[in-house]
Amino acid sequence: MRRMTEVMTQVQQQALAAKVAQRALEALTSAERTALVRAVADALESRASEIEAANALDMERAREDGMPQGTLDRLLFTAERVKASVQGMRDVAALHDPVGEVVRGMTMENGMRLVQSRVPMGVVAMIYEARPNVTVDVLALTLKSGNAVIVRGGHAAEKTNAATVSIVRETLEAHGMNPDLVSTVDPLGREGAQALMEARGYVDLLVPRGSARLIQYVAEHARVPFIETGAGNVHIYVDKAADFEKAVPVIMNAKTQRISVCNAAEKLLVHADVAADFLPRVAAVLAEKNVELRADERAYEILAAAGFPAVRASEDDWDTEYLDYILGVKVVDSLEGAIDHINAHSTKHTEAILSEDYSAVERFTRDVESAVIMVNASTRFTDGSQFGFGAELGISTQKLHARGPMGLAELTTTHWVGYGTGQVRA
Repeated sequence: MRRMTEVMTQVQQQALAAKVAQRALEALTSAERTALVRAVADALESRASEIEAANALDMERAREDGMPQGTLDRLLFTAERVKASVQGMRDVAALHDPVGEVVRGMTMENGMRLVQSRVPMGVVAMIYEARPNVTVDVLALTLKSGNAVIVRGGHAAEKTNAATVSIVRETLEAHGMNPDLVSTVDPLGREGAQALMEARGYVDLLVPRGSARLIQYVAEHARVPFIETGAGNVHIYVDKAADFEKAVPVIMNAKTQRISVCNAAEKLLVHADVAADFLPRVAAVLAEKNVELRADERAYEILAAAGFPAVRASEDDWDTEYLDYILGVKVVDSLEGAIDHINAHSTKHTEAILSEDYSAVERFTRDVESAVIMVNASTRFTDGSQFGFGAELGISTQKLHARGPMGLAELTTTHWVGYGTGQVRA
């Protein structure tokens, strides 16, 4: 109990220091904030080998601890990957700055002029796991949008994140800015993460990004405002009017292009009218990547008759995010059946429909309750950089404030200013 009290005090002091630093950042012009982001990008690129060396130590420990292959892939942060993340940072720097943007305005009957405009959130906290690229992404987005940030990158990436944060803090100080704009609670362990969740009045926004277990824990314990990001139990529905020549490459890309990410496909639903023709065709391609198919009874029978191995799916399979070369396969009787199954089992992240029937597409995009819906395209496009945001804070799966990939605008809130000439209320 004493340890937690001490950690809470330390995190509160850290957040207060971040708030002081944030006010100075917000006072800069947009051009000055942009120049600062570019300076940080240059520093990270020039010292990418230091980050890679730190990451090698994290990777060695993770392998010794038996970390799954998919998670190891997320943890890996070579100099090449650092430079790719730095390019994302430069892309963010080049984007339009939302701070100060007028959302709406009006003149009241009494002559008072009201203006609603965008302002930074303030102090943003990020909790995530084994994703060192997220550290770079969040730094780019928060600095550009005038926010301070406190990160908890998790034990697995502790050395990698420490190296990254250290370089950024040195760069900020060298450019006359308070380094407390960027800090980490990683040295405080799980207590530090807990303290961030409970730092009401100190942290303005918390964004968790990681496993379903992490998101659920934050949802149950956070006392600060937070945005729920989601694990990706992502579905692709192959309609009876699908173009098979388009559908197979889309499914292959969505499932196998990178298995360890939240926008990778995890479930394949196929309309009963085309299942017998389509499933063997897609199974042959997926077999090239050794994708294990976990099939419902009808899909299993079709695959078995065509000579393709499959595993009978359990009820738990329909709610599982595999992050592996595994794909759940189900035959559905109708478009409505596909929609009902998705809404019952999805994490509300991304779903896709493959169809040439306009009415089916319209029904699917209207009735599926997820943040992003793709039509005849891979689910792998659900990504901040792919959406033109340069980077992303995460994929919001809730409906308040932000939904889908979160970029610069989602790191702002608004305030109102009333310009009067002495008006008083009657």
